[in-house]
Amino acid sequence: MTVSFTALLCLGLTLGHGTPVLSGTLPKPILSVQPESVVAEQTTVTFLCEGTKGAQEYRLYRNGYFRNKEIPLNPNKAEFSISKIAPQDAGRYNCQYWTHDGWSQHSDALELVVTGVYSKPRLSAHPSPVVTEGGKVSLQCVSRQPYHKLIMTKEGTKKRYWILDSDQSTQKYQDLFPVGPVTSSQRWTFRCYSFDSNSPRVWSKPSDPLELLFSGTLHKPTIKTEPGPVVALGSPMNISCQGTLDAEMCFLHKEGSQQTWGTQTPKEPGNKSTFSIPSVSEDSGGQYRCYCYSSAGWSEPSDTLELVVTGIYDSKLSLSARSSPVVTSGGNMTLQCVSRVFYHKFILTKEDQKFSSSLNSQYIHSVRQYQALFSIDHVTADHRGTFRCYGYYNQTPQLWSAPSEPLEIHISGLSKKPSLLSHQGHFLEPGESLTLQCCSDINYDRFALYKVGEDIFTKQYGQRTQVGLTLANFSLGYVSSFTAGQYRCYGAHNLSSEWSASSDPLDIMITGEEQMRVYVVSNLSMSSHGGPKS
Repeated sequence: MTVSFTALLCLGLTLGHGTPVLSGTLPKPILSVQPESVVAEQTTVTFLCEGTKGAQEYRLYRNGYFRNKEIPLNPNKAEFSISKIAPQDAGRYNCQYWTHDGWSQHSDALELVVTGVYSKPRLSAHPSPVVTEGGKVSLQCVSRQPYHKLIMTKEGTKKRYWILDSDQSTQKYQDLFPVGPVTSSQRWTFRCYSFDSNSPRVWSKPSDPLELLFSGTLHKPTIKTEPGPVVALGSPMNISCQGTLDAEMCFLHKEGSQQTWGTQTPKEPGNKSTFSIPSVSEDSGGQYRCYCYSSAGWSEPSDTLELVVTGIYDSKLSLSARSSPVVTSGGNMTLQCVSRVFYHKFILTKEDQKFSSSLNSQYIHSVRQYQALFSIDHVTADHRGTFRCYGYYNQTPQLWSAPSEPLEIHISGLSKKPSLLSHQGHFLEPGESLTLQCCSDINYDRFALYKVGEDIFTKQYGQRTQVGLTLANFSLGYVSSFTAGQYRCYGAHNLSSEWSASSDPLDIMITGEEQMRVYVVSNLSMSSHGGPKS
């Protein structure tokens, strides 16, 4: 590898054989360019040629060819503007001026480079962009363009450029650039470009910036995800990094990545930087940290944020409560997650993400499926809510399957049980209409009906009667064999997340179907037990 440093590129071109350039003896002018000498396509560029008093004409040359002339309004200098710069405008520029005493010498040459002509290369740090004080790191620039040379730049008040010879033996057109020892007293921001040797002033688009990150001593920032750390594939999400009030820049880094994932200037309120991911992909899953930089130095890294992407695998799982989705406060609960597709582990989550637990999968030969049983002891009101389960593999713990259907868990307490009635009786013919009524002399605001053996929990607001009762009617429509079974109901107050004790069970039988009679008889033997098993 050949590394050469230049204040700007010394690409070695000389004036060509164009229109003759008269070189005089007057002092040479000074040529400068705005906004800078390395500009992207379509940028407006202004050359400033500063001469001397009495100058009556200024001329600008490109590669030795006359480009333009200006009669100055200010005799000391002249401006030459090029709007929407193009690749053919790249080159070596000189200027000179003319007075009554003749022509001046040529100014020193100024190299103008135009970028954005080829696709951008990829810049990465090895082993990682996270470095220690006095440490060293290797930067790798990889180009898609065959036979191109590479240029490394270091951002700052005064940019620096290095030319790298790409290693063409691997057909990847890449090179490694050693950096170090590095110090945390300054920022180390790099980009790289590629260019064709035949057109050394026409460069590719710049690579994404690569910032070397230090683990400093200033107060660590706070990292969060919005809406949460478990995100469905293809969904948008934001990662926020909130630093101290003097933070000037914050950086996001994904563990194991050889690039920085983003750079943001903190904004009010709260001095927060927000990194947006418009569409979450497999690559988004992983562990993240953020770092902030100020004039006082670098912060400590934030705590680790684990981002999980769901929906990577299409096979759906099923989640059910082993006994009932209605659990007595203080009791025990077992939730079963089942899949016909193999996963190393299953994980159970609660909708508010305050609860998660993972277990190894077990293969059940008799039913040819994989499962995990999640046991929760001493159930409290905090366990009330919606649960889902997922599957994942050990080698990619942040990439989960599609979720199971939601399972809602309800907590029943010790407040007085309501009564469950059927005005149509216990025995009905198929096609008859059935309404069940849950009522209580306690002023419950809402009621719920539950069919034993199913996960459906139907809710209704209570109605007050003139005799001091509250009740709710649950219409089950026209009955069929699927209606038969055992039902219970519960009451609750609006200010409480806990349901009452269960009503006594009510058995509904559909006549004319022998199999249902057998089912109901078995349930009748259970009716003396009262509340649901837990």
